[in-house]
Amino acid sequence: MPAILNIDNVTRRYRKEGGLFSSGGQLFTAVDGVSLALEKNTTLGIVGESGSGKTTLAKLILGIEKPDSGRVTLEGRELSSLSGAELRKARRGVQMVFQDPYSSLNPRMKVKDIVLEPLRVAGEKMADEEKTAAGLLEKVGLKADAMWRYPHEFSGGQRQRVAIARALATGPGIILADEPISSLDISIQAQIMNLLNELKKELGISYIFISHDLAAVRYLCDFVAVMYRGCVVEYASAAELFRDTRHPYTRLLLSAVPDPDPSKKTVLEERRGGSGGGPAPLACVFSDRCPRAEQACLAARPEYEEINPGHFVRCCRAQT
Repeated sequence: MPAILNIDNVTRRYRKEGGLFSSGGQLFTAVDGVSLALEKNTTLGIVGESGSGKTTLAKLILGIEKPDSGRVTLEGRELSSLSGAELRKARRGVQMVFQDPYSSLNPRMKVKDIVLEPLRVAGEKMADEEKTAAGLLEKVGLKADAMWRYPHEFSGGQRQRVAIARALATGPGIILADEPISSLDISIQAQIMNLLNELKKELGISYIFISHDLAAVRYLCDFVAVMYRGCVVEYASAAELFRDTRHPYTRLLLSAVPDPDPSKKTVLEERRGGSGGGPAPLACVFSDRCPRAEQACLAARPEYEEINPGHFVRCCRAQT
């Protein structure tokens, strides 16, 4: 199936501010040569620690940021080449659901105005605004009379349903969900994940699901990309990744998941290094924390290789 979103060798750098008497800041690479694809009606999970580049990658996908090199192509159109009306039109196809449902909704707006806002911004005429709003709310499991209430009158889970309804307004092909369940209670998390799956089946939506919750990623995602210091270090189908984990960092993430059995050993014992400065530019990005690191890991950055069909790893010891 052809991809509706292609991320081709994308890099984004920022300049750190120097000191008071410094003439310039040091370049910091937030996203480093990332290549990914998203097919129609699939869910791509992106996981990694804070600072791994997940949010910057999301901004590149939304066209909020432009890459320093590489291309982001949405349905055949390169986002960095678009501007003005063309970019706004392309953005209709990618909508966002944010992490915090308490701050992502305008407290001064009624729900009706919140869910219809993307259509109004796009300049779309609606024959019956109330009917349009009611239809969107019904899709996410809320009653039509909710449109006359304000966000503070809802629970966290209900607010996130309103946020999802707003994301559906323009009929997007892709919804980018950035930690959409992390601030919700466990029982509500399950309800929101089930809702996302139902909408995927009903509307054929594709998701990019950014999360640190590996259990949620395993449940929701068809494919998973693991990011560390701006790089994708492992990519595979969810079934393959959790069955045959190859990169030491992915194993570390899995070992960090709490287990109810206190006697159970972790998959990998972490050897921490300083995370501020990072490894040498030519070294493996994980070399200062990897318990299996060798001299070769410090001498050159490993290639991004396909070790099994559809399973890619950036590690010189992935085969062992």
